[in-house]
Amino acid sequence: MSEAAKPRRPWQRVLSNLSQRKVLAMLLLGFSSGLPLYLVGNTLGFWMRKEGIQLDAIGFLSWVGLAYSLKFLWAPIVDKTNAPLLGWLGRRRGWMLLSQLIVVVGLVGMGLIQPKGGQITFLGVAWEHLVVFGVMAVIVAFASATQDIVIDAWRIESADNGEQLGLLTSSSALGYRSALLVTDALILLIAAKVGWQVSYEIMAGLMAVGVVAVFMAREPLPAQVAVATQSAPLWTPRGLFDAVIGPFVAFVREHRSGALLILAAISFYRLADFVMGPMANPFYVDLGLSEETVGAVRGSVGLVATFVGIAAAGVVALRWGMLVALVVGAVLGPCSNLAFAWLAYSGPDITHFAIAMAIDNFASGFAGTALIAYMSSLTSIGYTATQYALLSSFYAMPGKALKGFSGWSVQTLAQGRSLLEGYALFFIGTALVAIPVVILCLLLILHQRRLARTV
Repeated sequence: MSEAAKPRRPWQRVLSNLSQRKVLAMLLLGFSSGLPLYLVGNTLGFWMRKEGIQLDAIGFLSWVGLAYSLKFLWAPIVDKTNAPLLGWLGRRRGWMLLSQLIVVVGLVGMGLIQPKGGQITFLGVAWEHLVVFGVMAVIVAFASATQDIVIDAWRIESADNGEQLGLLTSSSALGYRSALLVTDALILLIAAKVGWQVSYEIMAGLMAVGVVAVFMAREPLPAQVAVATQSAPLWTPRGLFDAVIGPFVAFVREHRSGALLILAAISFYRLADFVMGPMANPFYVDLGLSEETVGAVRGSVGLVATFVGIAAAGVVALRWGMLVALVVGAVLGPCSNLAFAWLAYSGPDITHFAIAMAIDNFASGFAGTALIAYMSSLTSIGYTATQYALLSSFYAMPGKALKGFSGWSVQTLAQGRSLLEGYALFFIGTALVAIPVVILCLLLILHQRRLARTV
């Protein structure tokens, strides 16, 4: 076999196809999509803990991430209407730009307000400082979730075939994971030098990457056709039914008896990771690790492990199928939680921390890519944004509903023990949650084989 004929890894395919306009745009949009996530989630917990905020408050504030789980509620609006003032860009691109601009405003606001105790005066009224900060975080999360809705729809509708969908998904994953590393590692190094306020303002400036991608991207043809053939306006009873109920009906009709099994598997797939998430960065602070150490390890070992995980998921999916990749990801997922438990018992050793980061980033990169590829294969043209928002909401909702209690759980488990022992027990408990997930994924494979035999 010649060099040209040899199969290439997903990241190699992405890099070799960056000359394609839509692939490059997808890479940049993936970065824009991933950038706000940790800024209202895990990284925010590091900042708040450094400011002396209690663990239970950090856990409760993580509920702002529920916006990502509830986005299916307003996804029909994104699917069936044009963005205010920006409809001239097209339905998909208009909503992209509007959501990006709101994210920028919200991040700058978070940097200016900062997570502190006491009160702040706004419009002549005294407000709890942390409450105002939380409101700004909610604005960012809401706009970011809206951006995710439309970028996912653009990715799926822009693909000419299944192979190109895989290429765009890999491109999106690379951009998305790069953004997570920036907001999970690089920002810690920046904050150690110039402070958290400036760090968040720099992150707001990086949203310009997404703005550039909007003007680089082209409105996908299926979206244009859907606009041209829309049977009824959203505000009419028929249009409202088609926008809200239509995607659910189409999904159940397509997957029949397997619909509930699919939704159950997706909803619990990343549960262990989500529940653990808010406590990861406070754990580093309480472990005694500095911003520089955490940022340096995440930006080196974490970066390599993430891309290896993404590439491995692509290889497994191409060779053995998406469902097999899904099962492997379900098995790898709890390895992150167990690695953190081991770190809590072993103490702030840099080598141990680097090993834990390698395990965590590889597992997250693999499982995240496998799940995205699987969910993308389940949508129907015409309801792309709403159905993908529904699926991604199901995958996030249980974990994001429960993670608000993560700080309270650690504090409860630490009673009569050291704080680090409380962390360790918490991480072990969250790892056990993954056992039903593996069973559900295996049931999905059996269901798929039964369908194949009846065809």
